[in-house]
Amino acid sequence: MALFKGNREYFTGVNEIKFEGLESDNPLAFKFYNPTKIIRGKSMKEHLRFAVAYWHSFCGTGADPFGGGTRTFPWEQNNETKMDAMTTAMNKLDAAFEFFSKLSVPYYCFHDRDISPEAETLKDSINNLEKITGEAKLRQKETGIKLLWGTANLFSHPRFMNGAATNPEFKILASGASQVKAAIDATVELEGENYVFWGGREGYGSLLNTDMALERENMARFLSMARDYGRKAGFKGTFLIEPKPMEPTKHQYDFDAATVIGFLKEYDLHRDFKLNIEANHATLAGHSFTHELQVCADANMLGSIDANRGDAQNGWDTDQFPVDIYQTVEAMMVVLNAGGLGSGGLNFDAKLRRNSTDTEDLFIAHIGGMDAFARGLEVADSLLNSNVFSTIKSNRYSSYKIGDGLKFTKGELDFEQLATIALKEKTFPLVSGRQELLENIINQYLFR
Repeated sequence: MALFKGNREYFTGVNEIKFEGLESDNPLAFKFYNPTKIIRGKSMKEHLRFAVAYWHSFCGTGADPFGGGTRTFPWEQNNETKMDAMTTAMNKLDAAFEFFSKLSVPYYCFHDRDISPEAETLKDSINNLEKITGEAKLRQKETGIKLLWGTANLFSHPRFMNGAATNPEFKILASGASQVKAAIDATVELEGENYVFWGGREGYGSLLNTDMALERENMARFLSMARDYGRKAGFKGTFLIEPKPMEPTKHQYDFDAATVIGFLKEYDLHRDFKLNIEANHATLAGHSFTHELQVCADANMLGSIDANRGDAQNGWDTDQFPVDIYQTVEAMMVVLNAGGLGSGGLNFDAKLRRNSTDTEDLFIAHIGGMDAFARGLEVADSLLNSNVFSTIKSNRYSSYKIGDGLKFTKGELDFEQLATIALKEKTFPLVSGRQELLENIINQYLFR
């Protein structure tokens, strides 16, 4: 990977971030993420496949529902003269690739409207995306940085107030299709390894005015048509759907992993789609991050991860950088047991806090997240190699491996026979889950 050399350096004073180890006090260095370290026959870089989210990192100003932005980006200013939108987008592209290359991440992700500006007409907006795509391709070639996935923003524009694929107005659904087509074309041109659908407003606020059956059918038809177009256009990667339960709509049709998997199977889409799981979306759905990963892994539909975290004291999508190593250990245990992320990766769908305004803060935030998942990978590998978790779990379900329990799992008993077996028993054993022991073992391994 090569450092990007643009016409201007935007992140002055920051050099390429390198691994210095746990003894280093340098905040601009990795303590755990050693990209060349081999674990299970693959390097950390190959296991984790880190990506930077274009939207939060280069579009997020720190604005929230109660106030405007706190950050002014240098690529948006030129001697205090407001530049045209495409010039700003070009400068932002240079800044982004400078950041990617200095951080030493192999991938990035974007929405169409992050990387190129919205114009007055759909046609002009698509032309903007095509121009920026060509420039991004040149920068990818120069640096070796790749596109993990692309997607279309079908939630910000006012016309999508009632969704895109589920909109009650057909013309708006068609406008969403035009954006998705252009975004797939851009992803193909940039050799993106995945394409993501996030239904930011694909849901309802009230059933009083909603034909839910029609909206779900339209969404399935939309996804099917997008898949067919993608394959026709030469996209050989993985299609992903990202679950989210609410916010902005009261109820979204992609509520959680189980809901999405059921939807995909109902409409015979499960062979072409996998899931992109976001940690903060999992907690908004009332689940743990690990739960959502495990649901996908069990269905062989774990595709990629949006790495972030929420705040238990906030009931909304705070998109904080992940620093909880205990959580990353559990997550990486699921990922390793599932055989890895395949064409997916760990995309930092996370944003700086509103009051984090220094140039270095964006680097430090990503370094912390990368280190947390690197350490999680190391500990997860050690725990799995010890077999302590698998042994305890196996013993807990040992009654299904012999006698009548084994016959049950093989479908050799009927319901009446189950009842007869139970009536013959005089005692029913209480099998300990040993949860406290397992949690203590994780704590023990964290400090090895």
